[in-house]
Amino acid sequence: MNFTVSENQTMIRQMCRDFAEKNIRPNVMVWDEAQTFPADLFREMGKLGMMGILVPEEYGGSGLGYYEYVEAIVETSKVCGSIGLSLAAHNSLCTGHILAFGNHEQKSKWLPKLASGEWIGAWGLTEANTGSDALRMQVTAKKDGDTWVLNGAKNWITHGSTGNIAVVLARTGELLDSRGITAFVVERGTHGFNAGKKENKLGMRASETAEMVFEDCRIPESNVLGEIGDGFIQAMKILDGGRISIAALSLGIAKGAYEASLKYAQERQQFGQPIANFQAIGFKLADMATQIEASELLIHEACHLKNNGQNVNKVSAMAKYYASETCVRVSTEAVQIFGGYGYTKDFPVEKFYRDSKLCTIGEGTSEIQKLVISRAVLK
Repeated sequence: MNFTVSENQTMIRQMCRDFAEKNIRPNVMVWDEAQTFPADLFREMGKLGMMGILVPEEYGGSGLGYYEYVEAIVETSKVCGSIGLSLAAHNSLCTGHILAFGNHEQKSKWLPKLASGEWIGAWGLTEANTGSDALRMQVTAKKDGDTWVLNGAKNWITHGSTGNIAVVLARTGELLDSRGITAFVVERGTHGFNAGKKENKLGMRASETAEMVFEDCRIPESNVLGEIGDGFIQAMKILDGGRISIAALSLGIAKGAYEASLKYAQERQQFGQPIANFQAIGFKLADMATQIEASELLIHEACHLKNNGQNVNKVSAMAKYYASETCVRVSTEAVQIFGGYGYTKDFPVEKFYRDSKLCTIGEGTSEIQKLVISRAVLK
C-alpha cells in the first residue's frame, strides 16, 4: 500500500471539512432533537460531488475511488454521524448496487439523478423478522405478464420514507434458496409503494430510518437489476463494499469524540492543572489514539483492495468490526473524560456516544463480521 495522501484525498478532505463546519455543525442538535432528516442538505452535497463519489463521470459522478470516498464520510461523521450514515447508505448501497449490477440503460437513467443529489437513494434488504437471516425474507415478487408484483414490507431502511428511489431485494424463488432472490429498482410514486413507520432511535436521529411497504406494487421487467435469482449474491457483494463505508463512519465518529476529548483534557483544570497531565486521562487518550490509528490502517487496506478489484470480503469485515467496536470504546471513554459534562447535551460527546452503537449493528453486526472473518481464515 502507498501511505502517501494524494492531492485528491487532501482536496476532498478539506472540502468536506469546510462544508461540514459551515452547513452541518450549527444544526447538529436541532436535527437530532427533532429527528429531522435534512434532505435539502444532501442536494447541496450533490453539487459538490459527494453524492456520487464512486460514480464514473459519464453517469454524472465524480469518478473517484474508495480513498476519497472514505475521506468524505470521515470528515462528515466527525461532525455528525447521522449525516455520515445517510451519505454512506446513499453511495454504497442504492447507488452502488445500480452501478455494480445495472446495465447501461439503467445506469444512464438513474445514476445522474442520484449522483447530483436530485434523488436520494434507499436500499431494502432487512425485514422485521429477517435481519442477518436474509434468506428467510418474506417480501415476494411474482411475475404477471411483463411486470413483477411486489408484496410485503422492508424495515430499518435508511431513507425509507424520503428516498426517491430504492433497490429492493425480493424473493422470486423458494424460501432459503440463495438463487431465489432478485433485485428490483422501485421509484417513489409507483402505485403500491408506500412509506410505513419511522423509527424513534437512540442515536443517528437525523438519518431517517423507516419501513417501506409494498402492496401489489407493479414493477416493469426493465427495473430488474442483473439476472433473476442473482439478488442475494449481489447483495452480499454490495455489503462487502458497504462495510468499508460503515468502518469510515465509525472512524469519523471516533475521531470526533477523540478530538473533543483531547481539547477538553488540555483545557479542563482540576487540582491546579489540566486533567491531561494525569496519567489516568493520558492513558485513555493513548488507547483512543492507538485504536483509531489501527482502524484507519485496516480501512486503508480495504480501500486498496477495492480500488484494485481484489477480494475485499475478509478485510472489509475486519475493518468494519474493529472500527465500529473502537468507535463505541472511544466515545464511551470520551464521556468519561468529560465527566458530568459529558452526560449533557451541551457538550458534543454524548451524541457521539449515542450514535456510536449503531455502527456495531448496521450492515452486519459485529457477530456477523466475526463469522465472515472466521470463515475466511478457516478456508
